[in-house]
Order: sequence, then C-alpha cells, then structure tokens
Amino acid sequence: MGVYASYWKPCTPNRVPPMLTSLILRGIKPTERQYKLTDGGGLYLLVHPNGGLYWRLKYRYGEKEKTLALGVYPAVTIREARERRDAAKKQITSGVDPAQIKKAQKIAQRTNAANSFEVIAREWFERNRLTWAASHSVKIIARLEKDVFPWIGSLPIVDIKAIQILETVRRIEQRGSVETAHRALRNCGQVFRYAVATGRAERDPTSDLRGALPPVQKAHFAAVTDPVELGHILRMFDAYKGSFIVKCAMQLMPMVFVRPGELRQAAWKDFNLELAEWRFIASKTKAEHIVPLSTQALSILKGLQPLTGSGRYVFPSARSIERPMSENAILAALRRLGIPKEDMCGHGVRAIARTILDEVLGFRIDLIEHQLAHNVRDPLGRAYNRTSHLPERRKMMQTWSDYLEGLKTDK
Repeated sequence: MGVYASYWKPCTPNRVPPMLTSLILRGIKPTERQYKLTDGGGLYLLVHPNGGLYWRLKYRYGEKEKTLALGVYPAVTIREARERRDAAKKQITSGVDPAQIKKAQKIAQRTNAANSFEVIAREWFERNRLTWAASHSVKIIARLEKDVFPWIGSLPIVDIKAIQILETVRRIEQRGSVETAHRALRNCGQVFRYAVATGRAERDPTSDLRGALPPVQKAHFAAVTDPVELGHILRMFDAYKGSFIVKCAMQLMPMVFVRPGELRQAAWKDFNLELAEWRFIASKTKAEHIVPLSTQALSILKGLQPLTGSGRYVFPSARSIERPMSENAILAALRRLGIPKEDMCGHGVRAIARTILDEVLGFRIDLIEHQLAHNVRDPLGRAYNRTSHLPERRKMMQTWSDYLEGLKTDK
C-alpha cells in the first residue's frame, strides 16, 4: 500500500480507503520522491519533496486523461478543494473542459491588468506630455496619481462605469476643489477616448456625466486699472529690497505683459537687444510671438545681463541657474510688498494692459489682441502673420511703457 499504510489498513475488495482529513494532512511528511494522497472523485493531494501540497483533479475529457490544478494546501482547504472538484465535474458533464476555462480566465486576468485604467492613462500621458508645457504635464500626472488612480486605477478600463467615475471626482468636489474635479473628469474622458481609439474600450462613459458636477464659479484675474493705484504699485516694484532678479522680473512684467510662465522661462537666446525684440514660441498658440522692447524694457534687460547673461535663463531660479524662476517667486514678492492677491497677480497685468491700451490710450483692439498672443484673424478669416502691424505694435509698446513711467511720477 506504500504511503497509505501509515494511516489505514490494507484494502480488501470490499473496503474503500477513507477520504483525507485535517488530521491526516497535518501528519504528512515529504519524501525524496513526490507521491499522491487520494481523496475521491479524482481529487488527490500531490506531496512534493520540498514540502509543497498541491490539490489536483484527474479527469477524462473526450478520449484524453487530463489533470487540473485546484490550488495549494493549506491556502485551499479540503472543503474548498472538494467544491472546486465538484464544480469542475459539472463543467465536464456540460461538455466543457475546465482546463480550458481556467486558461481563458488567466488570459483575461492578464489582459485586464494590461488594460487597467492606470496603465492606459500613463500610456496616454507619455504620448502627449512632450506637446505640453512642463508645468502643465506635472499637474496632470499629479492630479491622476492623487485623485484618480487610488480609486479606479487598477480596474479594467472596459469595466469602469460612469457612476464609479462620478464617485471619484465627487471626492475632489467635496473637499472644495470644484475646478480640480472638473479637470480630473476631463482628463478621465481624454484617457477613455484614447482607449477607444486604440481598441481597448467601446465608449467614453464620462459623456454621461455632463452636468453632474456643479459649475465652476469663474473669477477674473485680479487687475488694478485705477491709474493712481497702478502708479503706487509700480513705485513699490522699483523700491523692492529683495532679490534683484525678482525685482527686474516684476519691473519688466507690466511692460511686456506676456503670460507668467513665458516671462519666468525667458531665455537670453530669444532676445535681440540691438533690434529691441524678444521672439519666442507662445505657450498657448504654439506660434512664434514677437514682443517689441521699449527703451525702458531694454534698460532693465541690459542692467540684468551682467548678472544672468552667461546662463540660459534671463530670470534663473535662486537655487540653480540651470532652472527658471519658480512659479511662486513673483507672487511671493507681491505678497511681501503687501500687495493683496485681489489687487494684482501675474495674469492681472495682461488685463491691465488690455483695458488701458484700449480705453485710455485708444489703440486698436486687433493690435492689442495680437500683442497679447491671442489668435487674431482678419475679416477674411485668415490668421495674422506674426509680423503683422509690427511698426504699429512697436509704437504701441513704447507708448505703453511711457504711460507706465508717467504713472510713477504722477503721485
């Protein structure tokens, strides 16, 4: 009887070996060769020389004898192994091979893991991040990692329902970040549409959530358009006692009224001080933009050039000349001067320039919009060339700087 002799008496034609019990299993000892302990109905326990105990089911399907793995003891108990045996036998009776079902399940699990929301989202991000500004791409992946992946990242993208996405973005809304919730929902939609385009999803369920989040209360960027107050702020810029680089950035900011990121990432290679021009790729339109430099702007740049001109950036970071000034450098300086956020911010100078150039100085709207690096079209629907009306824009930018200079002396 071999291994059976230690726990039951020799079988006779009229005696059936008893089924395995917990007591029997606890007493199993491995040997140099693997051996089997039969339980019944084709179920047996394979004892490996390394001590591993593996449940197996021997069965016939068609004309072949086959073996099905049912788990490892003690993770799979005797009762669970018998339940799995009985379920497999029902499949065989129904004309289905349980081994093929198990194989299909494993393939499905691998496919689902490869097509989880997080895997596809990261693939979408990598394919697009080089087309975005660095600061924008950092915010997107941080938003996904913090607010989306913990809740739906591990789920197969084909199984995610609209309600699960809504629950995810409502967690963001409930902490008071309604705008971030909308952005997260928009990012989810972009990921789903990418999955549809690459054949890994049927549709974008975020389209069903239109109107599910409360609308974002739009707030205009803070701007001071009162000439007296604006003159006071400009004098505060001139009197700033902090970093000279930050002071120059604040002084130049209202004169050129570019977007904050474009100012802090300004590179010396893009400036031609002899021609009094600054040419760079606008962050929004992705087209070359020209900023005519007034005599006041040139004076600031020439004063800064001996300090930072040997490096890449006009306004380098205080920590490393290899990086541009941080996003918060100017904002922190404004607060240090006691200028409230509601009175002035980086974007605010653009609103100031647009309002005063139009309503006070009387320049044409199309010239102003072009200088703001907005998409401007002529009456025939054609986009203006980057050099369009450059002489008029030079005059406008000098007039604007002269006006700002006058505000500082008009107390």
